[in-house]
Amino acid sequence: MPRMRYTILGRSGLRVSELCLGTMTFGEDWGFGAPPDECRRQYDAFVEAGGNFLDTANLYTNGTSEKIVGELIARDRERVVLATKYALAMRPGDPKGAGNHKKNLVQSVEASLRRLDTPYIDLLWLHAWDATTPPVEVMRALDDLVRAGKVLHVGASNTPAWIVAQCNTLAELRGWTPFVSIQIEYSLIERTVERELVPMARAYDLPICAWGAIGGGVLSGKYSRSPDGRPADSRRVDGNQRRINERSLTIARAVDGVAAELDLPPTTVAIAWLRQQGGVIPIVGARTAVQLADSLRAAEVTLTPEQLARLDAVSRVALGFPYDHVRSDSSRRALWSDQVDRLDLIRRER
Repeated sequence: MPRMRYTILGRSGLRVSELCLGTMTFGEDWGFGAPPDECRRQYDAFVEAGGNFLDTANLYTNGTSEKIVGELIARDRERVVLATKYALAMRPGDPKGAGNHKKNLVQSVEASLRRLDTPYIDLLWLHAWDATTPPVEVMRALDDLVRAGKVLHVGASNTPAWIVAQCNTLAELRGWTPFVSIQIEYSLIERTVERELVPMARAYDLPICAWGAIGGGVLSGKYSRSPDGRPADSRRVDGNQRRINERSLTIARAVDGVAAELDLPPTTVAIAWLRQQGGVIPIVGARTAVQLADSLRAAEVTLTPEQLARLDAVSRVALGFPYDHVRSDSSRRALWSDQVDRLDLIRRER
């Protein structure tokens, strides 16, 4: 069984495992999740491997995920780093029951604390930016909860880079609690985040918690090895169509190739690639403990520079304007003239 290493979560003091256990599949309310006994097996396997970082949300399986997580961590509450989220609609038909605003935040946190049966949340994520609530209201309201002791740290999930930067600048200016991490979709088939979100996170020392690490299953091999790209055992193919295309299947086949060389499951290779990107904590989730085992193995796998280069070549995306423009040879020489080959440009290129 692999034993994980730990990392400091950005500018906080939290010590978290290098993999995070995602619990969106905890509970059967949505038709594809796991019953409580299977959730227990997953949790036990994760803890045995050294994991201490769990991620859930108030909306996951209509609140059942939080209830199951609360029961699982009761015996380990002091050692577990517990993350949950707020913002998505919990009460259809009620315009106040969704969004980033303070009323929904306070009500959501109180409900989460009851379901989780805990007096505090280690890391509260803003689940998604609603584009209506002023950043000043969000950051002040989050700081109030931290000062009240109900939340220890806060993070931003599914939020534009410029909003995160604005929020943390406000927090620094006002002496409020800043975001200590971001959560985004990031994988070999979803690298557009490298245009804005990843550079922003590195500049602000915000670790990236990456969901969708195996691209909704596309990088597990079950799509790339199927003649028509629709495996018979998939129960979520229709909802995954945005990820299934010739490009993603080509990337998946490259992952299959590396996996064959290492005699590893493709899932393990895909997560190992993500773990080696620097400042990234993959969120791993599954329906069964057997599936989870393939993800946990990534903690002990290090891909070679040649394998990383091969996967990068097949999956990289164009950064677009202005990045491709300012990194072109002509732009560099226009900026630096004959000094371009004598200047250390590492900081500017990171």
